[in-house]
Amino acid sequence: MTEFPDIILYAIPFFIISMLLELYVTAKENIKTYEKKDAFTSITMGLGNVFLSYFSKALVFVSFFYVYENFRVFTIPVTWWSFILLFFADDFSYYWFHRISHECRIFWASHVVHHSSQHYNLSTALRQTWSGGFYTFIFWIWLPLLGFHPGMIVLQMSISLIYQFWIHTEAIDKTPSWFEAVMNTPSHHRVHHGSNPLYLDRNHAGILIIWDKLFGTFQPELKEEKVVYGLVSNINTYNPVKIAFIEWTNMFKDVFSGKKSLKSRFLYLVKPPGWKHDGTGKLSSDLRAEWEEQSFQSQSPFSEKK
Repeated sequence: MTEFPDIILYAIPFFIISMLLELYVTAKENIKTYEKKDAFTSITMGLGNVFLSYFSKALVFVSFFYVYENFRVFTIPVTWWSFILLFFADDFSYYWFHRISHECRIFWASHVVHHSSQHYNLSTALRQTWSGGFYTFIFWIWLPLLGFHPGMIVLQMSISLIYQFWIHTEAIDKTPSWFEAVMNTPSHHRVHHGSNPLYLDRNHAGILIIWDKLFGTFQPELKEEKVVYGLVSNINTYNPVKIAFIEWTNMFKDVFSGKKSLKSRFLYLVKPPGWKHDGTGKLSSDLRAEWEEQSFQSQSPFSEKK
């Protein structure tokens, strides 16, 4: 395992220098993207994530090694071509982890942390979950089963996380078109952090944007639709502990409170955020449909002019 270092720790100085550079550039361009309390909260949550990762990664390693040692189908060697295969396999896993984290509330309960900021800058990238690392690794469990060495897998997961740091910025508008076509970029990821109905649950990519285009979740950033960052219903607190666990609290309240069937209680865990057993809830797809209908009506030549 010493051959697979924890590169996240080595990347921390790079994160700090990059944030200072972004702060300088955005201030010079009069882009007000940082807010002191918000940035401090994001950094605090990032530090908490690093601390808790010492425990969560132990669970991940044990789980991956158990599967690898006892159930692997092949033994894939640690070599250059296997890292290429793993790059695509890991990114595919990340796409589905990320997408399901928006479509299943028990995963959203940890992922909502990353979307809780109403600002978008490199510090936002550090606003990471304190709970997700203990169970979201199940989306990668097929990789040691296939025969990839656990050390390789965790290393590639870290590479993906480091790549995604730089795309959390408004300092970069668009990259070259060929890069935008294949890779996840600041423009693509700004869409993902938008609370606009058009942008909800779009662009779940890790490194490659091709998965969103392949599975129908891609949405380009539109000049006429400025991104509004945050949640549909914002948390409105800078308290890291509240941000880390508020959705867990709300979810379990929905599960255990009130008069409802056992099935409904279970569905509060697996249905998308916004779902309610009495039909009064609105999902992101409902909000998007309403927005599209309103846009169509406003653009119709038969609509009333006021």
